[in-house]
Amino acid sequence: MGLLSEQTLLDFSETGLLSHARGFEFRPEQQQMAVAVAETLESEGALLAEAGTGVGKSLAYLIPAIRYALEHGRKAVISTHTINLQEQLFHKDIPTVARALNCHFDAALLKGRANYLCRTRLRRAMEQADDLFNQAETKQLYDLQAWSKDCGEGSLAELPHELNISPKVWAQVCSENHVCTPRNCVYDCPYQAARRRVQEAQVVVLNHTLFFGLLSLADEMMAIEPEGPPGFIFPNDFVILDEAHTIENVAANQLGLSLSEAEMKYELLRLYNPSTHKGSLRHNASPTVLQLIEEAQAAVGEFFTAARADCQLEAHHGTVRLRQPEWTENLLSPVLRQLFAEIKDMAAMEENELTKAELLDTAARILAYDEAATEMVKLSKADTTVYWVESHGIEGQFTTMRGALINVAPVLREKLFEAGRSCICTSATLATGERGMGYFAGRVGAESARPLQIGSPFDFEKQMRIMVARSMPPPPPASEDDEYHPALADWIMRSLDESQGRAFVLFTSYNLLRAMAVRLRPFCQERGWPLLVQGDELSRSQMVHSFRENIGSVLLGTDSFWTGVDVPGEALSNVIVTKIPFESPGNPLVEARIEDITARGGNAFRDYSLPEALLKFRQGVGRLIRSKTDTGLITILDSRVTSKFYGSRFMYALPPTAPREFL
Repeated sequence: MGLLSEQTLLDFSETGLLSHARGFEFRPEQQQMAVAVAETLESEGALLAEAGTGVGKSLAYLIPAIRYALEHGRKAVISTHTINLQEQLFHKDIPTVARALNCHFDAALLKGRANYLCRTRLRRAMEQADDLFNQAETKQLYDLQAWSKDCGEGSLAELPHELNISPKVWAQVCSENHVCTPRNCVYDCPYQAARRRVQEAQVVVLNHTLFFGLLSLADEMMAIEPEGPPGFIFPNDFVILDEAHTIENVAANQLGLSLSEAEMKYELLRLYNPSTHKGSLRHNASPTVLQLIEEAQAAVGEFFTAARADCQLEAHHGTVRLRQPEWTENLLSPVLRQLFAEIKDMAAMEENELTKAELLDTAARILAYDEAATEMVKLSKADTTVYWVESHGIEGQFTTMRGALINVAPVLREKLFEAGRSCICTSATLATGERGMGYFAGRVGAESARPLQIGSPFDFEKQMRIMVARSMPPPPPASEDDEYHPALADWIMRSLDESQGRAFVLFTSYNLLRAMAVRLRPFCQERGWPLLVQGDELSRSQMVHSFRENIGSVLLGTDSFWTGVDVPGEALSNVIVTKIPFESPGNPLVEARIEDITARGGNAFRDYSLPEALLKFRQGVGRLIRSKTDTGLITILDSRVTSKFYGSRFMYALPPTAPREFL
């Protein structure tokens, strides 16, 4: 055991450093995890640490990580999936560590460049307001200017809601690569200030999306310094990935591509809007360039219209996987290449450095659109990437083309787990039950990492009850909808009566959620329980806030409510699992992964579908008990957990000491 490990063992002991901290209680599980983190840092190795709810994993990795960073001159990179945990880490846990260690260190919250105001671009927008904005937008710009005089860190998250700043206006004043540079923005730029904080900080907190974007692209924003020891995204760094059960999907998308019709139209209209005769290039572009912009706008519409028809998007209910190269004609690239060349020439001739920088940013975006369109049409990486077209929006009015890496394991194995630097993955759910963490390790290329499973300190025998509706009809197609829907609604209502509302009802499909919402609404109204339905007016965060504030509420949620939602206390006393959360094989990425496993001689159900469902099931069940004083009911309304050969795997994944009732 090294010095850091020994110190960590003492820190988390009954009489150690943390014993004097407010609210500290000795937890052997927390101490075990903290020592494992310290050992991993000392050996420059990799660790997979599953820590059950209540272990206190944030402090378990923060204290040894910060000690190590300070003692060795390293930068600790902490990445997580949810905004809530980012905020908790930065505003609550890290200050707690600073007080406990009685030392000063710099920590920074890293966000993407577009989250920050750039005062240089703000001043230019004010000068060009007549060319860029209508009257209402100009008022927003002046409101932004007033706010900028005392705006704290100057991030989008700090904008007062009452200002109601449109995305169009913010896009003209946020940081961009070529304009917002240390040379152009010397003194008062919020982004450059954030950049300096990140460079100087010993601890950096960010999200998985940004982390994998930087890992993949080495974004010059603030990622790679030319000097110093190698790191993941900074020189001489190490990384801790919290909520690591999400990293496969995040990495797959970040290592892929996205081409959005709405985004392209928006960006081109920013340059020049022929209807309003406004735009950033209105005065300094030649008629030829303005004409090319109009042609590009028309080409975007024609390209996506033809693509929707060629892939029969409507007939495929809004999602179509692409398999055949040259599946549609690339109507975009010819005009985009011309426009790129013209704007690049404008930049080369421009004497004003700021204008030149704006033009270079514009040219870079157009080139990226051209490259993405070319790849999407040619399917040029089809051996490693799955491509598809999807419509979204309430009426499917928006179309996006996507590409995602089918198997991230080879990339992450090289870049993360065998890079010779410490990489620690932790979550409450990395294991699939009795078979440990081998599944997760294989999916992300972490086979060489040390596995560690630590159970929850909660007393599930006293805190949790499990009710299984063994008599429920099996889900369609095994049963008819006219039999299944009424039975499911009856069981949900029965369970809600037992907990007096105060429940999450978790679904695997939005259609089933809506069908149950219709049946449950009169029932909840009669009992005075607010019914919160995903997809109605409230956002996810607003739904959770309302649920916490209104005791007795019933929340109906799909995918995003199975994980990352924390509601301790009496507000949540029942988690109702309507179906085993098998992923839809109609999802192009899921379908491609299944094909990949089958092609390599594996069993797709055993090797992918079942373990994925087990992980998500464990996440959903984990919403219920969030503190040592919580109590409640887990209601399972999928009879397959008792009738199918794989059902025992789900029953095994439940806390073994929790009392069970089969009805």
